[in-house]
Amino acid sequence: MNITASKICVIGAGIAGLSVARALALRGAKVTVLEQADAIREVGAGLQISPNGYVVLKALGLGRALAEQSVMADAVSLRDYQKGEVLRLDLTRQVPRHYHFVHRADLIETLAEGARAAGVKVRLLQKIESVTQGAPAQVTTASGATFEADLVIGADGLHSKMRPVLNETAKPFFTRQVAWRAVVPVEQKAERVARLFMAPHRHLVVYPLRDGKFLNVVAIQERAAWVEEGWNVKDDPDSLRAAFGDFGAEAQDVLRRIDEVHIWGLFRHPVAKTWVGKGMAMLGDAAHPTLPFLAQGANLALEDAWVLADTIEELGINPPALDAYQAKRRPRVCRAIKAANANAWKYHLSFGPIRWAAQMALRTGGRLAPQSMLQQFDWLYEHDVTRHS
Repeated sequence: MNITASKICVIGAGIAGLSVARALALRGAKVTVLEQADAIREVGAGLQISPNGYVVLKALGLGRALAEQSVMADAVSLRDYQKGEVLRLDLTRQVPRHYHFVHRADLIETLAEGARAAGVKVRLLQKIESVTQGAPAQVTTASGATFEADLVIGADGLHSKMRPVLNETAKPFFTRQVAWRAVVPVEQKAERVARLFMAPHRHLVVYPLRDGKFLNVVAIQERAAWVEEGWNVKDDPDSLRAAFGDFGAEAQDVLRRIDEVHIWGLFRHPVAKTWVGKGMAMLGDAAHPTLPFLAQGANLALEDAWVLADTIEELGINPPALDAYQAKRRPRVCRAIKAANANAWKYHLSFGPIRWAAQMALRTGGRLAPQSMLQQFDWLYEHDVTRHS
């Protein structure tokens, strides 16, 4: 079926859902987004849009909007938790230079406005009960309403209703790590740098948001005890400060400002074996949840959205097209997730001599070959799905 004659239903009004909705609507599809909340809102904190994600937003006509609402990064600073900077990665030397820090709520608002401007219909208070494969595929809500579409797209995150339809149930496992997140105001405009403080069994990431007037804080600690997976569990800020109490003055200056913090457990979910079915396709966290150690969750979702829309435009809505979408995306997603998983232990080295040797290697590499330190991620950041999908 030609995309201009198609009726498409997207489940979920997050980053993945809104971006694929706009991408499809701009290509002529009739798109409806079903969202269970009573309003499109995002209670999260900050996120990082790297060049591979930015090119998608630019191609969707939203690059300027992102630039206006984000902070363009100058550098990433890897720091010992007590001794200061180990390595500074100069992002101003990147071509193209588009690495942005943005509040998740601001990105969601931009995508929602963009979707509606492209003609997407957004229906709120639509809690999904089930999804059924077919031609057309069918979505049933908790209220008993049904929606039929030539293609139903599952962009409904970790607890996707579509994923168990297409795959055997896979139980995630607790990584023995918990994460805190917070956003704090600052009196003076913050430096346009992401600071990553590395410590035994822990790390802390801090970067600016909203014209440098706020700082996004993400703290990770290894912990044997299980913590539930949801993002909206409040914790006592003093618990966070106690867990990172031996960090240096720079980190303490940030931690003392926190008056509200949320905590969640980090669970590793397998990449879904099957992303597509008869009249169905998944993208983003529904298909491939990732841990936050490479800051690629949002970027991979944006890539998915473009490739799915582009493939459908080229090949139509049919099984070969959907299979081609999965074939294009799965190897790259798996590589990114593997790299993210590997970063956790690098940040958390606890044996003194090994940590010293690792930091010495970083210092030496940064001094002798600073550009090569950045180039190790060229495969990730320089990939442009708008040209190569």
